Amino acid sequence: MSMAARNQNPRSSVERALRLLEAVDRRGFGARADELAEEVQLPTDHARRLLRSLVREGYLERLEDGGYVLGGAFAMLGQANREQLVQSRLVAKMTSLRDELGAAVYFSRYADGEVSVQAVVDGPMTPSVHEWVDFRATGHASAIGKCLLAQLDHDSRRDHLSRHPAARFTSRTNIDTGALLQRLDRHPTTVPMLDLQEYAIGTVCAAVPVTAGTTVGCLAFSLPVEEAYRLKETAETMAAKAAPVLLALTV
Repeated sequence: MSMAARNQNPRSSVERALRLLEAVDRRGFGARADELAEEVQLPTDHARRLLRSLVREGYLERLEDGGYVLGGAFAMLGQANREQLVQSRLVAKMTSLRDELGAAVYFSRYADGEVSVQAVVDGPMTPSVHEWVDFRATGHASAIGKCLLAQLDHDSRRDHLSRHPAARFTSRTNIDTGALLQRLDRHPTTVPMLDLQEYAIGTVCAAVPVTAGTTVGCLAFSLPVEEAYRLKETAETMAAKAAPVLLALTV
């Protein structure tokens, strides 16, 4: 994987942020950016950028002497309503991303053997795609479904497609299961998965993986086909901006 690809991988950014949080926690009484960068083996400038992001999100607090300690956001994580708090943070990050992308944004998981769209953030100027076929049956066609299936092992993909056989939703839908499995095997994790009117005529979509722990997930957006010219640039922006969304799920 190239350095550029690693820098655009939201999972890599979150892993580095988590290492910084762990280093701050170990020190307890505060640590400077250069000390933390050395401990987690990051360039100091890159560590400073991550530390500023963690301060903005409330996970860290910067002391008057320049040291960093754990912030107030961690106090919420032990409460009984943690799930609601995480969902609230997730939707807030997705709303910010929707506004930046100018597109409806989706968060999905692969849970209990099914594709599950767990959050959708849209608006009057950024309408979401009409779910005219249950998303659980669209693993072979939607960007969300293909992105989730790509993160499974080969046997799990076959099992899913045996329970949800490929159906033709539009003239662009590929229903060749063998060809799909080969594409999923070869698809790089750093490259967004696309849906070019395969699920619904008039809509194009892209999705990137955002896996927290052992849970398989993805972040996606949709655009009207008239704005398909924005697909590549918007997908690259989403991949670069996905780290805060993943961080909201991870800590």
